[in-house]
Amino acid sequence: MRVNRLKLESMELSIGKKGRLYKILYGNGVGNGTALILPIDQGLEHGPRDFFANEASIDPEYQLKICVDGGYSGIVFQIGLAEKYMSKYAGKIPLILKINGKTSIPSEEMPISPLTSTVEDAVRLGADAVGYTMYVGSKSQTDDMIQFNMVRKDAERLGMPVIMWSYPRGEDIESKGGRNSIYAVDYAARVACELGADAVKLNMPEYSPEKASLMPSPYNKLDWTSEEMLRKIVRSAGRTLVFLSGGEKVSDEVLLQRVKDAMEAGVTGFLFGRNIWQRRYEDAIKITQQIKRIMSEY
Repeated sequence: MRVNRLKLESMELSIGKKGRLYKILYGNGVGNGTALILPIDQGLEHGPRDFFANEASIDPEYQLKICVDGGYSGIVFQIGLAEKYMSKYAGKIPLILKINGKTSIPSEEMPISPLTSTVEDAVRLGADAVGYTMYVGSKSQTDDMIQFNMVRKDAERLGMPVIMWSYPRGEDIESKGGRNSIYAVDYAARVACELGADAVKLNMPEYSPEKASLMPSPYNKLDWTSEEMLRKIVRSAGRTLVFLSGGEKVSDEVLLQRVKDAMEAGVTGFLFGRNIWQRRYEDAIKITQQIKRIMSEY
């Protein structure tokens, strides 16, 4: 099915960045310019509680096996997991090194994710991209933007693509409709484009009639379908590849419908973590193939 999706060849990128993104978008996964990536940074971000749903998932070897056997476009690790587990998988699956992060223990009143590694570490480990979390709307966003700018300059110098986890957070976001409102997610998409990210990871925008009046105009007057909201964030991201987050585990039917809606809206791909590795291995591979089958139609 023909969809107006951003193409890698139309992006103004260095040779190094294009070459690395090509491996993710065409060399692995579905191979049609889309990407299905497995993030496993939840152990830092949420703590071990996410692994209780599937005891096997506490071992990164479990996620790596799913990635290789399921034919994923890449895996996301923090520095410690990358150094401890990636050696025998080098070249088999692209690595996206997450270079900042935080725990969920402190209050989210002024969230910011400090650097946990560097772009140089990503080059040393043979990574094909780095991931950076930006908390859009946080009272700490000034420091966040300064930190990201340093990462962006290093990535430009070393030819490393940057995927921004662009996450609306903080009391000012919550008072304007919430972190998953179309206002917040649309703003987050534009921030990634404006600040120079090559790709952006966004949450699925949601419409809540109860919170609609809290959003700034004209968002407070919009009553869009899921696909209409997705098309809007893709437009706002401009020449920035858009990946959707899976979030908490949902039913197969909901997950697959999200994939279809997103692909029709022009999204480039997905970073699905808990929706995959909180399942038993056989079920994880089964849902992976169903997702890839939908992606292959676009």
